[in-house]
Amino acid sequence: MSSAKIGRFMTPAGHAQFELAYEQGMRALPEPTDRHDVPTAFGRVRVYRFGDTGGVPLVLLHGRNGTSVMWRPNIAALAERRRVFSVDLLGEPGGSVQTAPVRDAGDQAAWLTETLEELGVQAAHLVGMSIGGWAACNYAVRAPRRVASLTLLDPASTFARIPLGAVLRTIPTLLPFTADRALPRFLAYVDGQGKVDVHDPVARVIAAGMRHYRVALPLPQPFSDDQLRSIRVPGLVVIAGRSVMHDPRRAFQRAQDLMPGVRAELWPEATHAVSGQCAEKVNARILSFVEHLDRDVPAL
Repeated sequence: MSSAKIGRFMTPAGHAQFELAYEQGMRALPEPTDRHDVPTAFGRVRVYRFGDTGGVPLVLLHGRNGTSVMWRPNIAALAERRRVFSVDLLGEPGGSVQTAPVRDAGDQAAWLTETLEELGVQAAHLVGMSIGGWAACNYAVRAPRRVASLTLLDPASTFARIPLGAVLRTIPTLLPFTADRALPRFLAYVDGQGKVDVHDPVARVIAAGMRHYRVALPLPQPFSDDQLRSIRVPGLVVIAGRSVMHDPRRAFQRAQDLMPGVRAELWPEATHAVSGQCAEKVNARILSFVEHLDRDVPAL
């Protein structure tokens, strides 16, 4: 089987550098209640559990290269009132290890179904950030019975395409002779704050993943009108008004017009890094949304 179809670290030294950033990043999170390495047909999926509160759990799906470390600003607040499962996406750098090609969006949903089944999660409040928002939306299209609700935080490639300018800015980050300078600039561009703290645990793990890991996943495509209309689970969609990952107003309009059970919100001052930039507001909004729903959903 060709390794070209499987996400991989490019060199052992690069793998070691990423592992150092990842381990340091995980130490910046609250201590997990448990850690699972779930076998699936596509590889081993790393899942961290935080909190012991009952009820329908939150399942967090991070942005590209972010790993569970990305949820550093959110997990403590969420786990105080919910049981939280944070998934390291398969096919990306992190605790998960891909062993077979992920060929299409159906495979993307299949490994998540296997993971939730092994964890004993019959239904979950899915929370996805950026490409994790695409993964959550994809799952709601293909396995709605397992989705109690859907929270999408500035989801990429979901309601609108990533602009060409954003794609072109990634190219220097992939080239060995430009990556060191290009990575901080790219992260600052996405963050929208003009500069990024290179010592921040989240920034460090994202930069190390971009620098040393090659993703071999199918390119996510925005969902069709019919696919979005098919989603009947309750939803909360937060679109960042200053996002560079899509046309914010087009994304907001499609979410509002096409998803009958969704509440779409456009946050004008937020950037694509909304889960960290607006952490307190995001945490409160997620909790109020799911706790309102749980009055009508039996504990699982």
